[in-house]
Order: sequence, then C-alpha cells, then structure tokens
Amino acid sequence: MDSSQKNALFAVVLSGLILFGWQYYFAPKMAPVAPNAAPVSQTAVTEAAQVTASGPIEPSINSRELSLGNDALNLSFTSNLAVKSMKHTQARFAFEDVVGSEHPLLIEIAPEGQKFVALNLETVESSETKWVGRDAATGVTATFLINGGEKVGITITAPAPFKYRLNFTSTSKKLENGQERYFSFYNDSLNHWTVGDEELTDTKVSWAGIDFNYHLFGVSFAEAPGLVLRGLTDSRFQLFPTYTVTELSFDLLYVKKEYNYLTAMGRDLKHAVDFGFWGFFAELILRGLQFFYSLIPNYGMAIIFLTFVVRLITFPLQYKSFVSMKKMQIIQPELTKLKEKFKDDPMRMQKESMELFKRSGANPLGGCLPMLLQLPVFFAFYKVLYSAVELVDAPFFGWLTDLSNKDPYFILPFLMTGAMFLQQKVTPTTVTDPVQKKIFMFMPLIFGFIMKDLPAGLSLYIFVSTLLGIGQQMLVFKMSGNKPVVV
Repeated sequence: MDSSQKNALFAVVLSGLILFGWQYYFAPKMAPVAPNAAPVSQTAVTEAAQVTASGPIEPSINSRELSLGNDALNLSFTSNLAVKSMKHTQARFAFEDVVGSEHPLLIEIAPEGQKFVALNLETVESSETKWVGRDAATGVTATFLINGGEKVGITITAPAPFKYRLNFTSTSKKLENGQERYFSFYNDSLNHWTVGDEELTDTKVSWAGIDFNYHLFGVSFAEAPGLVLRGLTDSRFQLFPTYTVTELSFDLLYVKKEYNYLTAMGRDLKHAVDFGFWGFFAELILRGLQFFYSLIPNYGMAIIFLTFVVRLITFPLQYKSFVSMKKMQIIQPELTKLKEKFKDDPMRMQKESMELFKRSGANPLGGCLPMLLQLPVFFAFYKVLYSAVELVDAPFFGWLTDLSNKDPYFILPFLMTGAMFLQQKVTPTTVTDPVQKKIFMFMPLIFGFIMKDLPAGLSLYIFVSTLLGIGQQMLVFKMSGNKPVVV
C-alpha cells in the first residue's frame, strides 16, 4: 500500500512536468483527421488529387487592385479574387506578420465540367463598403460587403453550377513564446495543421484559416458545409467541395482572438481560443482574470488575486492532503519495521499495514487524491495563461512589460524554482527510494528550465501559487501542533 501511495504522488508531480514539457517541446502540432470528422471517402481523395494537381491559378495580368473600408475595417483584394491585405481596429498585430504571405487567400472557381480558370471581374457596382464585379467569360458575379465592423461578407454566383476552391497560402513560423503559425479549422473540435505538412480529410467546417500569435485570418460559414480539406507541402491549405453549387457565401474575417469578442460573433469562433480538454474550467478562470482586471487594471495583479482565490477555494482539499501526508510521515518508521519483519510474508505485511493505517487514521492515498482533484484547475489555468490574448503587451511592473512573452531576464523562473525547492523542504514525504528522491530533488530545476521560455504570466502564476501553498502548509502544521491527530 505504501508503494502505491508513493507511485501516485510521483505520478501527480510528473504530470505537471509532462504537461509543460510535452506541450512546448514534443506535442504533435496537427491532427490528421478530426475526432468527429467523417472518414475521407475515395471520391474525395480522387477529387483532391485532380483539384490540386495543377496548383493555384496564376492571377491575370489584367487584374486590378480594389479596396473597401470603413472606420473599423479595411480590405484590399484583386479583381481575380485574391485577398492582399486586411486591417481591423480590433486586431493588434499587422496583417502581413500574422498571415505570412502576400496573397494569403485566393478564391478559385471552376465552371461545371471545366478546369479552374483565372477570373478577371469587371466592376459593376462600387462604394466604400460594397463592391460587385462580374467576369464576362464565365458570368461569375462576386459581391463584397462590409456589414458592420467585424467581417466582410462575400457572395459568389454563376448562371450554371460551379465548383470552388478556397486556397490559403502561408509560411511556417514559431516565436520564442511557443506561438506557432497553423492552418486551423473547427468541426465540433479545434484542429491545427502545421504549415507545409501534407494532410487530407473531409468534414463539415464552421470556420477555417491561418492562426498565429493570438490572431485569426479566415472564413466562416453560416451553415457548416461538407468540404474536403487538404494541406500541401508547398504551404497551401485548401477547402473545396466534391459537389457543384450555384452560390457560395461566407464571411471573411481578421481578428484578435479575444474570447468575449469571438463569442459574440458566433459560428463557433470562440473555439479558436484553444482551452483544450478542460475548457469549462478554463472559461471560469478567464472570467475571473477579467473580473479582477476590471477592479485593478493590471493583469499581473489579476493573476495574483485569482491565484489567491483558487488556493482559498481548494484549501479544504489542500488541508486534507497536508494532514494525510504528515500522518504518513509519522508512521513511516513503523511501516519500515513491518516490511522488515514480514518481508517473507506479503499477506501478513499487508494486513498489519492496514491495521496501522486504521489505528493512526492515515490514508496512503489521502495526500495524492486531493492533488489529483486539483489537476483540472491547474491544467485550465495553464491553458488560459498560455492562450489568452489579454496578456499580449500586458505589463506587470518593472522589467515585465509583456506577460505573454518570456521573462527577458529569467527572474520569475528563477524565483519560481527557488520557491519549489523551499516547498520540497517543508512538505512531508514518505519517499525512501533513492532514485525517486533524486528525481524529486531535480524536479524544480527541470521545471525552471521548461518555464524559462514560456510566457511570464505562467511563471508568475506558479511562483505565487507555490508561495501560497507553502503558507498553507505552515498553517496546517501549526494548527495540528506538528503531531498526528490520532495514533
């Protein structure tokens, strides 16, 4: 039973290391087929091969650059339906830096029974917020309309059925804080495809596009159509149907991935903020950060106050964990004697150990289960601080001018490592195995190394949480008189 307790505790601590280390250094960056996606049919595979064989259509030499705009939103595109640039007052970073391409989206049309053709639409109607163009050769008509300040509605019609292809183009890039450029889409779950990887699936898509550095450029659909999605090694990402249509309608958007803003936009866009498996807890934590920021407009202070509240709420679990670990530490000499005395009789040793636990009121798993129950909160806090755009350019004080980036002088990771060493010293332990002892001893250093390049907001949270945990432990030990309740 004692070995089970040690193994459980060991698993709890390692889970934290696995979370950060795997996420940052080793986690797979794409999902080849979404969990809820329909399997790729042979028809779709054949269609994909035919559609992508010739590559994207080159713009016509006669294509003209056009633009729409109001106080909130500006779009620059060409008469052959290639998007060049998009600006939005809600967005934080330059469009070109986010998309990584001069022509990040090309809308391509293939009249029924024909190959994709290079369109060159002549202007039929034009104003600051609306443009209508028509291609004389195919009869294709395209309408671009800025409706409000959030997105551009695009509608394409033709006199005969046609196929279409939305062709995104980008380049791979990864920042020091771990933010990586992806082709992303949503089909009941969030999917990331690494730019330049070859992928193929067919599914119903709510939205899709280029996702990078807390921003999203993409398309969204009022009703999720069933499309083939393909990632290509030349850094293209294509969406197209295996069927023909007479009208194509979608919204074009470029936004900062602010959770409240995306929620208001609907169409599942809020899921572009990747909260992971513990999304319910993560949303609660984000709301908590926003609440404290409304009281004190400093996200560093908001992290500290929210960490205090989370520690306060989970204190009953912490209390049980600390008391149980202390009891187990006190009876450890007696357990050792029992193991030595009945080393040749495992059944008798187990029976005597259980009686000892019963007399002392100790539970070999009591110190671990409360910690396991807190893991959803821990993981959710991690996902929020890693994904929340609210921390972009958010200063704390002094040298910490951007909580979404790493600490430039590694002061917080250093303090966090020191606090974790201190917590080891004051935490009761029953670990006697030399190998496990060495692993536990080096864990703060490993954790500090992993955290050095992650957002400073994460280091701040773990540092403050560790200090509060030490304080809670000292309080529990003082309340219990540093001796067992029942022996």
